[in-house]
Amino acid sequence: MGNKRVEATGIVLAGGKSSRMGRNKALLDFGGRRIIEHTVDLFKSIFPEVIIVTNSPEEYANLGIKTVTDIFPGKGSLGGIYTGLIHSSYDYSFIASCDMPFLRRELIEFLVGLKEGYDVVVPRLKDGYEPLHAIYSKKCIKLIEKMIDKGDLRIIGFYPEATVREISEEELAPYISTPSPFVNINTPEEYEEAVKRT
Repeated sequence: MGNKRVEATGIVLAGGKSSRMGRNKALLDFGGRRIIEHTVDLFKSIFPEVIIVTNSPEEYANLGIKTVTDIFPGKGSLGGIYTGLIHSSYDYSFIASCDMPFLRRELIEFLVGLKEGYDVVVPRLKDGYEPLHAIYSKKCIKLIEKMIDKGDLRIIGFYPEATVREISEEELAPYISTPSPFVNINTPEEYEEAVKRT
């Protein structure tokens, strides 16, 4: 796809408490730049619109990116997805967590290319879904509202009600490299390990 922009929004979820890390994961240094900067630059090169969902927008003011705060505070990643979809200008959004340093353009573009006719396009590995590296349509908004109303904050909890395109490991294989694009950083140890692999 080269530098052709896709008709979708890139959304970064940066609202987590980072309790295991002890500091904001999005602002960790990674190869001389913060992880969030790498993600935002990648998203800007793919998507015509980029949104950061965060409860501390002042920390990202220098990025010049649209930042929005949780509509339903304290509802975890599911609430972040909901907020991002509400604010998105496009029917589809690619949503990723702010602590994924090895995101790959080719894989994101592959997922976006499969979006038509589905509410969710999500990788499914042997360990389960990767719901924070997935495409969601605005049709998910009402389904997520129902989940939040009943206090169920599992992202995959609404999948049975949605039209889901699961991407198998076989389909993912051409786009997966080492380190895996699905790696996310939750602890100081995982951060050190990821830095070593750059």
